[in-house]
Amino acid sequence: MLTILGKPNHNSAFCDGLSRRGFLKIGSLAMGGMSLPGILRAEQAIGKKSQKSVIMIYLPGGPPHQDMVDMKPNAPSEIRGEFKPISTNVSGIQICELMPRIAGMMDKFSIVRSIVGADTGHDAMQCQTGRSSKRQPAGGWPSFGSSLSKLMGPVDPSVPGFVGLAPKMRHVEWADPGQPGYLGIAHAPFRPEGEGRADMVLKGISLDRLRDRKALLTSFDQFRRDADSSGMMAGMDKFNQQALGVLSSSQLAQALDISNEDPRVIERYGKGDPNNQDDGGPLMMEHMLVARRLIESGVRCVTLAFGRWDWHHNTFPVARKDIPMLDQGVSALVEDLHNRGLDKDVSVIVWGEFGRTPYVNDTAGRDHWPAVNCALLAGGGMRTGQVIGSTDRQAATVQDRPVTFGDMHATLYQRMGIDTSAVTLNDLSGRPQFLVEDGSRPLPELI
Repeated sequence: MLTILGKPNHNSAFCDGLSRRGFLKIGSLAMGGMSLPGILRAEQAIGKKSQKSVIMIYLPGGPPHQDMVDMKPNAPSEIRGEFKPISTNVSGIQICELMPRIAGMMDKFSIVRSIVGADTGHDAMQCQTGRSSKRQPAGGWPSFGSSLSKLMGPVDPSVPGFVGLAPKMRHVEWADPGQPGYLGIAHAPFRPEGEGRADMVLKGISLDRLRDRKALLTSFDQFRRDADSSGMMAGMDKFNQQALGVLSSSQLAQALDISNEDPRVIERYGKGDPNNQDDGGPLMMEHMLVARRLIESGVRCVTLAFGRWDWHHNTFPVARKDIPMLDQGVSALVEDLHNRGLDKDVSVIVWGEFGRTPYVNDTAGRDHWPAVNCALLAGGGMRTGQVIGSTDRQAATVQDRPVTFGDMHATLYQRMGIDTSAVTLNDLSGRPQFLVEDGSRPLPELI
């Protein structure tokens, strides 16, 4: 049911008092063949196979765009770096020689070379929320996964709608899987880290005994819930329900355990480096396999953080190790989604917080460069095999088709059946907030 809040407009031409603008906004939810109510009805009718989902692969620190997907072979050596471009299976598109697997299936990817508007913050916030950290409401902006959790709810009560796989890091801002912001703790990501996985399986406790404990907890907390005005207890209620659902089903634990996966699939993803990279994270291609398994179990959004890309020094030796691992893991994920018939429903995005300087510095590295950023996209029924936007001959400024973080998020929401020009979520003051910044629109090239 759709409830319309606010005072009626008695000057309206519509008998129910709605303004034309309000009518158009509500009507737009059902246009274009993909709408949130339609998606939810379809999921209920035909099961999880139609489930729309997103996998967001965050590259902490800012990957060097000109050494990966925006090569400048004709630039001076201090700009073009050490790597050479190679042709892909899409005529006219070239990427780094260290990414041969993605090059061989570029028809299944799209590259955005012209993302603008990056903050200078060394954190995951813009990638997770699509918004700048400089202007935030009380409680903060909710991340993409948290907004999906609020709008769409779980597919299965025993499986969280939003899971964050980011490992612990010394630079904690890179390990942010996405915050719930003003939506509250009930929509925070479920984080199955390390030893916590053992807590997802009942040990010596029957389901009847678990239900007794739930009843006791509910009774004990009733007086606090009645007196609570912050919404925290309501959030904890939902968190407790989620935890009990996880405990009463082995579905999530099984999704996290890749030991029962086809060995050939495990080999295709490859074995990552479990050691944290300095103050960043490990290079775990296995997490990309886990992400696919989580999506199949019913998770709507999975975020993960891969490695450490803040290469101020000795960029090229590190890149020779890390970029091929990213190439293997991402290409395996996208190939796996296509092989399983999930490519129309599961959107994949790979990006970092900003790009790197066009010039190589005195210590053979590249520094922070918020002026330009890049991204790889796949799946979600998006149009692939293309490049969106371009930079100048030094990969320093956007030359054609500037794209914002909000545009990228609007595109992902659109793939989920959510119209960002119409759907809002209330902040802590009760004020409706749009899901993306004003002016952000889905990229028509992709949809």
